[in-house]
Amino acid sequence: MIELKNIRKAYTTEYTKLEVLKGIDMNIEHGEFLSIMGSSGSGKSTLLNIIGILDDYDSGDYRFDGELIKGLSQRQAAQYRNRLIGFVFQSFNLLSFKTALENVALPLYYQKVDRRKRQTVAMEYLDMVGLKDWAHHLPNQMSGGQQQRVAIARALISQPKVILADEPTGALDTNTSYEVMKIFREINQQGITIIVVTHEHDIANMTKRIIHLKDGLIDGSTSVATASAGS
Repeated sequence: MIELKNIRKAYTTEYTKLEVLKGIDMNIEHGEFLSIMGSSGSGKSTLLNIIGILDDYDSGDYRFDGELIKGLSQRQAAQYRNRLIGFVFQSFNLLSFKTALENVALPLYYQKVDRRKRQTVAMEYLDMVGLKDWAHHLPNQMSGGQQQRVAIARALISQPKVILADEPTGALDTNTSYEVMKIFREINQQGITIIVVTHEHDIANMTKRIIHLKDGLIDGSTSVATASAGS
């Protein structure tokens, strides 16, 4: 599904060049549930941004479902993201002036789905994450865990092929983190590929495979025998 071959990425300023990814080779199959781990500066967020078509790479090949992802215009990249990828971030990235229902429905607004239908579908996804009764609350009226569940529902509403989660439990307490990972596991059981970037070993151990990143290179891959939240 996702094929990366010798992916390199550097950031250049007037005085320096920082090579962040130094030749990444990675294959991710449809329906996988995996995590990417690495210390700060290892390149894991840059790698996730490239997979999510938020950032371009300097050299190498990136194929998504066999299609080469390279040199896309902003419009083309947005179309790929809207059709294929859902995003979940550490900071939730909810619009503070919109209700949970409106936040979840937002991707369908950009797809020009009519208001009644997108609200109906958004309510179904809020119900899926256990927040139907909170549909008309603003983000500041909800806990961090509830806000992250809203963000997950928003990521799912476009029916993406893959969910990219960048430190999704970083702002949550342990019990809430496990609840969020349980939701991810249930989503994965529906056939959606999930990639989680994390620095927390207990969170990574709830996925089925861990890719270790060190100094811009893959430093091994570990299969997790049992992916179970809270155990």
